[in-house]
Amino acid sequence: MNLSTNPAQRPGPYAPISFEADSPFLPVQGELPEGLQGTLVRNGPNPQFPQQGAHLFSGDGMLHAISLQAGRASYRNRWVRTAGWRAERAAGHSLYNAMGLPIDPADPALPALDEGVANTHVLPHAGRLFALEEAHLPIEIDAATLATRGACDFGGRLRGPFTAHPKTDPATGELHFFGYSAAGHFTPDISFGTLDAQGQVTRCERFVAPYSSMVHDFAITEHHLLFPVLPLTGSMARAQSGLPPWAWEPELGARVGILPRNAPAGDIRWFEGEACYVFHFMNAWEEIDARGHRLLKADVMRFDEAPLFPFADGRPTDRQRAVARLVRWTFDLDGKSDAFAQEPLDDLAGEFPRIDDRFTGRAHHHGWYACQREAVGGAGYEGLVHHDTQRGRRATWHLPPGDRLSEPVFVPRTPDAPEGEGWLLSMAQRTQEGRSDLLVLDAQDLASGPLATVQLSHRVPAGFHGSWLPGRFLHLD
Repeated sequence: MNLSTNPAQRPGPYAPISFEADSPFLPVQGELPEGLQGTLVRNGPNPQFPQQGAHLFSGDGMLHAISLQAGRASYRNRWVRTAGWRAERAAGHSLYNAMGLPIDPADPALPALDEGVANTHVLPHAGRLFALEEAHLPIEIDAATLATRGACDFGGRLRGPFTAHPKTDPATGELHFFGYSAAGHFTPDISFGTLDAQGQVTRCERFVAPYSSMVHDFAITEHHLLFPVLPLTGSMARAQSGLPPWAWEPELGARVGILPRNAPAGDIRWFEGEACYVFHFMNAWEEIDARGHRLLKADVMRFDEAPLFPFADGRPTDRQRAVARLVRWTFDLDGKSDAFAQEPLDDLAGEFPRIDDRFTGRAHHHGWYACQREAVGGAGYEGLVHHDTQRGRRATWHLPPGDRLSEPVFVPRTPDAPEGEGWLLSMAQRTQEGRSDLLVLDAQDLASGPLATVQLSHRVPAGFHGSWLPGRFLHLD
């Protein structure tokens, strides 16, 4: 796959768009469910200028929001106006390469503050909305207008990187976060902490991992935190010698650190397993087995080899092994062994797993993700899959060949609806038409296809993650 960030070279689904737009009335096919009232906001890389280098993860964040209210659908998109975005807009050209580093460190057009690109996720907490990526502070966004309010350090209590995948505990309202390379580029230090339900930092600590790893996601359970340190490694020595800064080193094996949520960082326990890579957790939870042992389980999308990055000597990884499948990890917290088990749950290739977020950190029975018809490394996703673990069922639904789907987002039918009862929202690229749709499906009846399709007149680039904001709507003139 060509991962160039040059708009003329970047592959179709990922190619950026060059404009911001408002549309107060979008056409709707079918009927929007009466109870589906709120706004879906998605985030993804959308470089405003061509960049030196090539990688899918680079480029300024762009937010795309669709409000659904009383049968009406409205749309707005806006770039996240970080300090770097504003400086490049003023200069009229790119100031950074695909690694996010200045092309010319002495360029007077560079901003004094590096705020990153905020291009990976967008998440609400404590009445505020934040655009996130994993190497910088959160960028606060006005949920009604998508205007950028600026970087947020929560009164100076937060320093260093902040994950794109913090986790909200549905029981306490706390937001748990972490950041890798916390002591500088490619360091093995990992910071972690907690924002309370009011948005105040109540904890911020640090530990040293077994090696420097790209830790994209983590998990929480009711009583524990899980940190996957997997052999997609960072090295300053490699970067300085012209070798890949981030590279696949399977000989290091997989390590997973488990820490009781209220324990000091020094109490972390490291488990070891066969080398693999995980960008995204579906969920994690705790169980008691027949022996009375405490088990911690986590459902993850596991790659046998990391995609998008080469071996340390520059050789490419195997595209056929760089495909994710649903796997269950099991850790025996009371056992003598520090090995953890990895059990395949499905042979269907997919990514971007989601659950009913009201069950984050607790045992869940419903999970969804984007999937492929055939396991092809680097290809897009053209289907959705639903796993009902309580009934042992799997259901899928696919777009026509050539079209592409984004991460699904689950919306409960009501705040107190049973788990999994609600809707699944996903953006679809209509490749032949050069535009996108928002699809609304019954989360437990994917096979019946969309209940409603909201039609856009332009293409929304393939991005990464999004959130549903219930009862919150765009303010359009």
